[in-house]
Amino acid sequence: MIVMKFGGTSVRDNDAVERLIRIAGEKTSQKIVVVVSALSGVTDTLTQVALHASEGHAGDATRLTSQMEERHLEMTEKLLSGNTGLLTEARETIIQLFAKLNEMVKVISILGELSDMSMAKILSYGEILSSSIIHKAMLNYGLKCAFADARNFIVTDSGYLKGEPRVDVICKRVPELLTGEFAENDVIITQGFISATIEGTATTLGRGGSDYTAALIGMAADATEIQIWTDVDGIHTTDPGKVKKTKNIPVMSFSEAAELSFFGAKVLHPATIQPAIEKNIPVRVLNSMEPHKKGTLIMSDNGISENGVRAISFKENIIVINVFSMKMLNSFGFLTRLFEVFGKYGTSVDLISTSEVNVSLTVNSDNNLDAIISEISLFAVVTVSRDKSQVSVVGKNLKETKGLGKRIFGAISDHNITMISQGASDINISFVVNRSDLTEVVSSLHKEFFE
Repeated sequence: MIVMKFGGTSVRDNDAVERLIRIAGEKTSQKIVVVVSALSGVTDTLTQVALHASEGHAGDATRLTSQMEERHLEMTEKLLSGNTGLLTEARETIIQLFAKLNEMVKVISILGELSDMSMAKILSYGEILSSSIIHKAMLNYGLKCAFADARNFIVTDSGYLKGEPRVDVICKRVPELLTGEFAENDVIITQGFISATIEGTATTLGRGGSDYTAALIGMAADATEIQIWTDVDGIHTTDPGKVKKTKNIPVMSFSEAAELSFFGAKVLHPATIQPAIEKNIPVRVLNSMEPHKKGTLIMSDNGISENGVRAISFKENIIVINVFSMKMLNSFGFLTRLFEVFGKYGTSVDLISTSEVNVSLTVNSDNNLDAIISEISLFAVVTVSRDKSQVSVVGKNLKETKGLGKRIFGAISDHNITMISQGASDINISFVVNRSDLTEVVSSLHKEFFE
């Protein structure tokens, strides 16, 4: 059994959906679970709907829902124009879903309050709508396809907008679903991103949650492969939007992919990798617009023998925080006290570099930053540098690659390096540069290692 996830760009219009169905139809020699995102842009629009409603602007909210309803109905008409029965069913489903959504908009607008629970419920409409349409289109194509609501088996805690999966429950419910539905069907279509508490209250898995859904299903079902269908032909040596002459990476290890995704690569969500690692399930990244291309196969670290630099990733906009205190010298407990402040405000630290009296670290967001700085300033001197970018050189056994430091920093010798971090991982060397230098830095590194 394989799990195939199709993101928003892979279901953005009827042409994309028809490609999806053809791709799935060619795989029916195996049992398939298809995980789909909302249509491209719909999740952002639903967020705007919720915000308009919370501000009492019901008219603006319903204007957006009307536009979305028209878009989904138009797609349905095109995909099912030759099947009156399925078209009628699909239209009724869409109209009913938008009627319920508009009722929520009215209630939120009257109350003037938007809870995380209500936001999660509103956001869930995107995936339910897209999967309902694609399910009918698959039936019209002749596939034996069952519809499954992910909220019945992707179970989380009550973190409504970023639920923590209840893996024990998921591993029980997913096999039960597959056993029942695959008895008479070759394909099961379900939704990414959306989930629910064990009591049935809507939650979401957060950003990149569709990848996570696919991985959780694959793990629970002992899938032979998890396929992530997107709009690029696999993982590249760096972001094609930043450098023109990028190359596809045919095979890479779980560890390399995890580092790339954590340090800025946008093809995969970092959490996708973990469930696959636990069950040693290969993950393949493929291009839904060019399905004949081989993409990138991500597999066990033991299956990769090639050492050296594999790719360059980056985070374009980061903040560097420098903490100085003579109290660090020959003392203990300072770092504990420091990181307790970040933990208090739920702020994740990416890179860290230390000396006897100084700690430099990076964060992705300025959320709660003033409060964090205020508390740290009670026991240290704090300076903050903005408009910085983080660059990560990723590959296997970098510590054992002779002359690597010389090649990296020689290639970018014309640019100022704010901070360097190496040692915590054998598969990445990361450093910080001025944001204005990022494009030139990444281009120079790519030319050094891949051109």
